[in-house]
Amino acid sequence: MEITVGMKGETATLVEREDTAAEVGSGSLLVYATPCMVALMEGAACEAIADALPDSQTTVGIELNIQHLSATPVGLEVRAEAEVTAVEGKIITFELRAFDEAGEIGKGTHKRAIINSQKFLEKTYGKL
Repeated sequence: MEITVGMKGETATLVEREDTAAEVGSGSLLVYATPCMVALMEGAACEAIADALPDSQTTVGIELNIQHLSATPVGLEVRAEAEVTAVEGKIITFELRAFDEAGEIGKGTHKRAIINSQKFLEKTYGKL
């Protein structure tokens, strides 16, 4: 299978106390943390192309441009959507959107690079 423009992925989770800004250290309030929203969005991007990658390959995030538009309290479900908007060699660009039960909470763009998992880990752990 080939990675193509238009491929879509989605992820969802229930906001728990450990997903709040106060708990992850990105703020002082008990509201859904931006880093958690970003992780959900990146997960949706990974889901969008997962079936098109051989077992020896994966992707790593290389660029994010995200807006967190609305706060979400503990107890609501959040959902992220990703759609492939460009494929340039090993670089895949995604349009991202996130929602809670009341509406849109975030949006942005994201780029991921296709890598060979084993070579990437060898290079990374070679730093030790």
